[in-house]
Amino acid sequence: MSSNGQDAAQPPVRAAARPGRGSLFRLLAYVRPYWLPLAASVVLMALVGAMHAMIALLVGPVFDRVLNPSSPDTPVPLVSIPGLGATIHLDQLVPGWISNVWTSVAFAILAVFLIKGLAEYCGTYLVNYTGLSAVTDLRQKVFDRLLRQDSYFFEQHSTAKLMSSVMSDIEKIQVATSHMLADWLRQSFSVAGLLYVVLQKDWKLALVSLTLLPFVMVPTLRIGRRIRRTTRRAQDDTAELNQVLQEALSGQQVVKAFGAEAFESSRFRAAARKLRSTSLRYVAQQSLASPLIEFFGALTIVGLLTYAREQIKAGAMTTGEFTTFVIALLMLYEPVKRLVGIHNIFQQALGASQKVFEYLDRDNGVREKPGAVTLKRFTRGIVFDNVGFRYPGSPAGFELKAISLEVKAGEIAAVVGPSGAGKTTLVNLVPRFHDVTSGALLVDGYDVRDLTLSSLREKIGIVAQDTFLFNDTIANNIRYGDPAAGDGAVREAARNAFAEEFILRLPGGYDAMIGERGLKLSGGQRQRIAIARALLKNPPILILDEATSHLDSESEALVQRALANLMAGRTVIVIAHRLSTVRRADRIAVLERGRLVETGSHDELVTGGGVYQRLHELQFWDETEPLLDP
Repeated sequence: MSSNGQDAAQPPVRAAARPGRGSLFRLLAYVRPYWLPLAASVVLMALVGAMHAMIALLVGPVFDRVLNPSSPDTPVPLVSIPGLGATIHLDQLVPGWISNVWTSVAFAILAVFLIKGLAEYCGTYLVNYTGLSAVTDLRQKVFDRLLRQDSYFFEQHSTAKLMSSVMSDIEKIQVATSHMLADWLRQSFSVAGLLYVVLQKDWKLALVSLTLLPFVMVPTLRIGRRIRRTTRRAQDDTAELNQVLQEALSGQQVVKAFGAEAFESSRFRAAARKLRSTSLRYVAQQSLASPLIEFFGALTIVGLLTYAREQIKAGAMTTGEFTTFVIALLMLYEPVKRLVGIHNIFQQALGASQKVFEYLDRDNGVREKPGAVTLKRFTRGIVFDNVGFRYPGSPAGFELKAISLEVKAGEIAAVVGPSGAGKTTLVNLVPRFHDVTSGALLVDGYDVRDLTLSSLREKIGIVAQDTFLFNDTIANNIRYGDPAAGDGAVREAARNAFAEEFILRLPGGYDAMIGERGLKLSGGQRQRIAIARALLKNPPILILDEATSHLDSESEALVQRALANLMAGRTVIVIAHRLSTVRRADRIAVLERGRLVETGSHDELVTGGGVYQRLHELQFWDETEPLLDP
């Protein structure tokens, strides 16, 4: 347990969201801020459903009056409202100057389709606006959550899989909450209107006709649950395919160097075929509902035709009335079939939401406590007080043990030791990339866990051996250290980092694009851009993690000069394999297997007979090598 009472052996994770009703309510919660356009779309879609029912109602007058020249020009009854004794006639829906039956029907048809079209257009736009806005908010929340996760989280999740969740999983949710939500409203109100038509025409016959629906709906719901599970597997397979793609493209030089194109091609093929298999399983499940509905619909129509022959012969029903009933029933089956498909797509969204909500529900292992203190300035120093650390989820793995070390303000402290000794792990505790599992790390007397993350990290600058630059202009990469900095400050930082000379030689100068991860620049140039970025940030604490280890002698000399400017007047913690670069440090800490085994100056340690002396002798230190200090 840490001194704050937090067990860092496992990152705190709340119970993962289960795909189902709870996930659906969580998705709908993102719609709540947009309730007004959603309510308007519901009203418009209800109007679409009413017009859909009117289309079925107009079939009767067409057969009984328009196509029957001998029919009288009396008002055409369309809808009878039981319980109210009211009947709506066609002439009540058209202007009074229209008296001819055909003209009335024609006008009604045009009006119904015009109203339906306008209402459907506006309603679809509004519901898509609602769905897209809600999903945009969800994607932003997931992205913000991922950005604030601790280092352990990113060690456990590949970049490709995280990108798949942010893009592919949320894309499934977006389809359900925008296009499919609009269709669901449209079809639901169409079903309601058409149900009223068939019940109003002959409610007994309607009930008999609809008794087959449960035989369709029950297996469909079961299929939906399978679709949810299949969708989750398909999304995981997509993430795996993305990972193979991302690794092969990012490491294309390694692939070429080892002649591994065929191997990577086989990896991609295997992942793609796995995704194909899962996707085909989804297609088979999704497509099963349609033939079920159509077959039972055909059974219903056969039964109705048999019944209608007898009713028409007996004069109990006209051809137009029966046609209206059958057309309405056929029209009813189509939106029911669409609703089944929409249900399955919503199941897809719920399956995709599982991983998204897992990310949202995962608490950050490095959290800012309520009432955290703002570190206004750094003046005293950094103290490792009996610090211990073990990587979360690795109880038998690497461990830092009982490290006590003080770095006073203005000092240069070096951390050296064999590979795997824990040097980078130790310095990563300072900006709280990880939290200590025992002891305490103090900055100016404050436990870093008691400080706000923003105020702590704004006091720290880092230049690592693997410099990360963005696919942006040189100026913007430098300005990342201080987004509010002007062009003059950017250029001054570049000059102090000895970078302006090569920058001005590039086409476009400071506006030159540097490619993904800065691949258009050499290693030394990338390091100097990173140093310029740190200079612009102007932090009082500086961490140098093997900042010159991958450079040739000429580039190293330039970077060393730039580092000298960067280090001036700052508290510096240097990690280095080359002991020649740290001999002027005020204090050298030697780590071995996670333990602090020696501390002292270079002169004290080089003849002390310990680990430092052994490392020094192995490296055949040359007095003429460039120093860290000018």
